[in-house]
Amino acid sequence: MVARKFSAASSSKAAAAVSPAPKKPTIPYPVDTSVGPMYRYQKALPRLPVPALANTLDVYLKSVQPLVTEEQYAKTRQAVEQFKKPGGVGEELQKRLLAKANDPKVVNWLEDWWNDLAYFGYRDPVVVYVSYFFAYKDDKLRKDPASRAASIITAALEFRKLVLNEQLEPEYAKGLPLCMDSYKNMFHACRYPTKPSDCEKVYDPNTYNHITVIRNNKFYIVELAKDGKQLSTAELESQIRKIYDLAGYTKDPALGALTSENRDIWTEARKKFIAADPKNEELLRKIETSAFAVCLDDTSPITREEISHACWVGDGRNRFNDKSLQFIIFENGKAGFMGEHSSMDGTPTSRLNDFVCDVIAKNKVDHGSADVRPNLSAPYKLEFTFNKEIVDIIRNAEKNFDDLVAKHDLRVQAYQGYGKNLIKKLGFSPDAYVQMIIQLAYYKTYGLSRATYESAQTRKFQHGRTEVCRTVSNDSVKWVKAMEDPHVSIEEKANLGRKAIEAHVKYMSEAVEGRGCDRHLLGLRLSLKPGESMPSIFTDPAYATSTHWNLSTSQLSSEYFVGYGWGEVVPDGYGIAYMINNNFLNFNIVSMHLQNDKMWHYLREAADEMREVFEYAQAKRNEMSSKL
Repeated sequence: MVARKFSAASSSKAAAAVSPAPKKPTIPYPVDTSVGPMYRYQKALPRLPVPALANTLDVYLKSVQPLVTEEQYAKTRQAVEQFKKPGGVGEELQKRLLAKANDPKVVNWLEDWWNDLAYFGYRDPVVVYVSYFFAYKDDKLRKDPASRAASIITAALEFRKLVLNEQLEPEYAKGLPLCMDSYKNMFHACRYPTKPSDCEKVYDPNTYNHITVIRNNKFYIVELAKDGKQLSTAELESQIRKIYDLAGYTKDPALGALTSENRDIWTEARKKFIAADPKNEELLRKIETSAFAVCLDDTSPITREEISHACWVGDGRNRFNDKSLQFIIFENGKAGFMGEHSSMDGTPTSRLNDFVCDVIAKNKVDHGSADVRPNLSAPYKLEFTFNKEIVDIIRNAEKNFDDLVAKHDLRVQAYQGYGKNLIKKLGFSPDAYVQMIIQLAYYKTYGLSRATYESAQTRKFQHGRTEVCRTVSNDSVKWVKAMEDPHVSIEEKANLGRKAIEAHVKYMSEAVEGRGCDRHLLGLRLSLKPGESMPSIFTDPAYATSTHWNLSTSQLSSEYFVGYGWGEVVPDGYGIAYMINNNFLNFNIVSMHLQNDKMWHYLREAADEMREVFEYAQAKRNEMSSKL
């Protein structure tokens, strides 16, 4: 099982919160002065390593043990021993993988495999299964949707300028610069449906300087400059108001719904759409080449759950889900973002969205003149041709979307009890601590622990994306059982909890160095040649069990977001996205109508109980210290 969700690269003490602040790396990488500051360390970044085979197999065995019976574990050990024996298939596959990694023409041995297997070759709909969202806090100064949209566009264009001019400061983790290559897929980018795998197309911003605005399923183009001068916020607001007027209250056939379809269906539908009228291809290209899309929705979500659901899936019509970036503005002025995940993980778009909200909130963006030039080119609608066949395909896509969304349930646990500040005061990694909240909540719900995926970023390497941090450990299982056992003392619960958190921090520390087990095992498996037998390590039931991600989790945090999330990875699993803010925690819980209400309740209960246990233990330690 390949987990795509969510590559936000959660941070523990080991992963470290990504910082865009200018600083010198702790290791003095050579600076490339032929490029802008954004890419000055890019060529000096190390390549993604291929771990030692024995090390990966040890990590794998240790991670499997808490998930299977003793009898199953004995069989797994046997399969691993068979795989790693001298001169065996494991050594041969390792040689092949090393040969690929050491090829001077290959920047990252995992890149092509991962992008195809996890994203472009994946044929289920991007909405629910691939896309993700951020929901913004309210802008008290801009409750009017046109005003809110214009300010967001201006701020996003400021970020675009930094990216295109290569002036954006690189990101760092633990003092080391991170790979910035994926930013090339941020603006003027679009996923393109083809068989057997999709591809990403990025267009020249020197040729194309417009955005797509969608209202009532109608697509409008707004040029971003006039006579060489970028439109001011006031001018953008004027253009947006014109679109509200032009769109009226009627709706066009929902072309955007096709982008929520199965990728093979969308591939064929696109061909038929172009065949219906060749100009349709030219008009589609206008959307695909635009800097980003702005969706003007006609709904007014209020609660965190309502806005999270609206940003995550909406009604499936007023979107073009192949665009890398879609900013969503609601009728009541609330706003958010939807991202296409294939070529970018969550940290770059989180930085973009945090920047957009921050410069608006602090009035640090140049909004330009309040005057609107009278000679601006009006927004124009893309007049697509829809024949009966295409309309029928669209209606079927709408039904499929509605049916898919109806199978899902989304809940938001906005926990106000405490946040990062208290967790750090207790002496823990905030991310590892919250992972244990999730483990305890799941155990309370189901009475056992199951395979859990947390995304760990490997962007310290060239073209690095993610590795899996396997959360469930022998230590975490002992701890959750102890927490539910009334006969275990609070001191023992605290000691076991500390060990579980430390085990998670240790695994994350290895994962961000490329020394997890999942990506390496994937590379070994994909190194098999056609016709070669699948080694027993991969057919062993424990391999399927340990990669069946009943919990797919990740963290991204911003003081400007009230939500972020995505869908589950397996039908009987949960997608749990979480934010760790200074004084509160936010959990977005998605599943196919499992036990979201119970999970919602137990996340709160677990957080309360953990605070009680660890504060008690800390008070006891302080009391003993005072007596010495």
